[in-house]
Amino acid sequence: MLLQLVAEFDLQRDVVPWLAARGWAVALDTSEKSSALYIVNVERNGKIIYTWKGNQRSTHIGLYDLQTKENEHLYTFEKDLRIISCSINSERTLLAVSFRQYTEEERVTHLLQSVSKYLALLIEIHPINNVKVLKAVDSCVRVQFLYPVEDRNSSTESHLLLVSEDKYIEQFDIHVAEEEHRVVIQNSGQLPRARVADDLIWAQWDMTEQRLFYIVPKESRSILRCVQFYPDENFNSTLESQLDISVNDKRVKLVNFGYNDCEDRDVPPKSLNLQVFTNKAGGLCVCCSLPSDIPGEISYSIYFLHKGFSKTFTASLERPETPQLKEVAFLNLDYYVAAYLPGQFLHLLNIQHPDLLCYSLFLTGEDARIDMLPNCSIQSPLVSTVLDCCIGRLYAMSISDSALLKFLQNSKRDSERLAALHCALLCVRSTTDLEMKIIWWISENLSTCHSFDPIQEFIIASLYCRMCPETNNLDKLLPYTSLLDWTGVIPGVACATDIISLPVLEMQNSKGFWEKLDSNLESVKYAEPHLHYHNNVLRREWRNLSEETEERRATAYLRNIFENAKKVLSHLDAWDSEERLVPLFQEEDYQQQLLMGLLNLVHRIMKEVWKIHQLHSCIFCFDERGSEAEFRVFHIMSRILEAANGMCMPLPPGFHSLHLGLGVRCLPLHTLLHYIDNGVLHLTETCVRKLLKDLDDNEKNEKLKFSIVTRLPEVTLDALGLKARQFWDHPVNANFRARKYVKLLLEKLGNRQCSRPVPERHPVCVEFLPLNYLTNVLAEIESQGVHLYEKQDHINVRFVEEAALKHTMMLLGLRYS
Repeated sequence: MLLQLVAEFDLQRDVVPWLAARGWAVALDTSEKSSALYIVNVERNGKIIYTWKGNQRSTHIGLYDLQTKENEHLYTFEKDLRIISCSINSERTLLAVSFRQYTEEERVTHLLQSVSKYLALLIEIHPINNVKVLKAVDSCVRVQFLYPVEDRNSSTESHLLLVSEDKYIEQFDIHVAEEEHRVVIQNSGQLPRARVADDLIWAQWDMTEQRLFYIVPKESRSILRCVQFYPDENFNSTLESQLDISVNDKRVKLVNFGYNDCEDRDVPPKSLNLQVFTNKAGGLCVCCSLPSDIPGEISYSIYFLHKGFSKTFTASLERPETPQLKEVAFLNLDYYVAAYLPGQFLHLLNIQHPDLLCYSLFLTGEDARIDMLPNCSIQSPLVSTVLDCCIGRLYAMSISDSALLKFLQNSKRDSERLAALHCALLCVRSTTDLEMKIIWWISENLSTCHSFDPIQEFIIASLYCRMCPETNNLDKLLPYTSLLDWTGVIPGVACATDIISLPVLEMQNSKGFWEKLDSNLESVKYAEPHLHYHNNVLRREWRNLSEETEERRATAYLRNIFENAKKVLSHLDAWDSEERLVPLFQEEDYQQQLLMGLLNLVHRIMKEVWKIHQLHSCIFCFDERGSEAEFRVFHIMSRILEAANGMCMPLPPGFHSLHLGLGVRCLPLHTLLHYIDNGVLHLTETCVRKLLKDLDDNEKNEKLKFSIVTRLPEVTLDALGLKARQFWDHPVNANFRARKYVKLLLEKLGNRQCSRPVPERHPVCVEFLPLNYLTNVLAEIESQGVHLYEKQDHINVRFVEEAALKHTMMLLGLRYS
């Protein structure tokens, strides 16, 4: 099961034994088909309010504290009532209750037309004392205390919201005073009140952030509004957004204003099923569903208000005759919104990046099953929390690492693999163990992912996950996938995307969530997708830096780049405390130093790959052929190089040396040279020097060495020339370097002519006229200051002359002295 549920509260486990120990037996409720013990409310501070009925037809209210794991009896009504809503203030001195006194049938039977059907009371409970009637009406009302400051222990003022089915919400201001060790309500005859909202058809209470969302109809559309309540006990309207939702309900639909397991019993079958979810990154979503008129289909829409578009999904049901089908339940997982239909599907949608379906994970069958949530009488009152109203259980909800990894391993479709990979790295926040298992999966499935490069996606998603929480607004610039045009299709699900109006914020100098939401909206208006990172920018800069001349290397800009690179390189030894496993060399690779940033991730991949294939920390020995495990590692490193080149991403110093070393051990010569010629393998000084020095000069090795030397790029050849004699003092090497020197000198000469005779360069004249003429020409060029090897005095005309004589004598089979 992908969603992992842990029961934080269970009526049967946490309350029933406590009641039994105090002799409060729970009577069966025979008047209605519902439980006599049920949850009424969950407050912001983790207090759960519940109610039960005693044997004497009394109705009790109790409280459970999630932190202390203790129960407390709050109040008893000496009559049989149906509690609708209940709330306690943060000081636990006042209790607000709304309940139904009689059913309509009871009113007619007992001639109670003059008695109000519903009551809302305010009760002093510290200690139990006075009771004040807030409302006595025939329409249902609900109550909710404000919690403007968490864990406030003492205050002389409380604020209470009262929500009426007559489509209005008002706030009561309640002043209290302590008299003779009792907390009593002051001026209880007429409590000050203020109208918060009118003409609403739907409302939702966000207890964590103390926000009220509500909808008012306007012609064929609906207007979503939000009221924010502040710690200074003020409130104001903060948001207005047009929704293309037509609501024909005559009854007000309320969310998170009490949890009565029979509250929806009389709701029409096509009533509005809508919830608003926010997250800490400034995401604002409206989730809505209405039963479809087409049998076997169900539709639901997610309005991503912070992005300016909505997505409507229409799913074909596998078993449309399932009796438990009622409506889609929406769950808040912070970075994800889940649409859940028991027995049918579980759909996870990323809130921050809903535009690409590579973040949409749609599960069916056994993968979508959640044993603890067999029906749809569930709500998500808090982030990553779900409440089952039927059985009275509150669960902490999270995405299971093990289930997600198992789904990733068993998936056959690229779309499912991609969604699971991103979900694991972005949502689960990549624990070390999970990251290791993902790398193992990548190493085993490089050739099975056809639509995307798993190495690229791992690097990009991991970088995004690590950096965005630390830096504000970085998520608007960093890439979150390499597949910017991914148009994956969910089998059996139709998806329609519509552009919607951006919400209007009605506040200035906002902080917290509202500041981040405002930033998201500004980004949609002016930045996306124009300011979003694309590696073409980095690729152009990389190319410019690679073409820098010696003169331009002294600029302040380049000096800053090198200084930053040195700082990064200085931390390479601190990657982990264990012995360095992968033999990446600490070499001066200036090209890599210019663009250093993702070394950590590549090192992590290499480290796990080394562990998987059980390679030793030092495998740089060229006199043996590579093992099968080394060949697999070589293949993985080739894919890492391909991924890095595709993203224009730097690699750790020593990566190319290690890659080349494995290539020499694992590949036949013609394949090795083919890889070098096509840029897959890079010739580095570290590896070339070791290869030339360690291998003896048998015929096979001479062929390998000469093939490597002739392929050295100009810059690398110059750097090697200074030390070439030290690690390969061989006529073949000297002959090649001499030829190279002559070629470069003649190219520098161009059309210039020798203008004066050249003196002899050594006392013994060589009687070989072609060679004499060549050395005279080269000496003339050197005398004009055209010298390519100022720092390598041993490479000059004399060196060329000796190399030519040695080569000639060798061809003639003579000995040179």
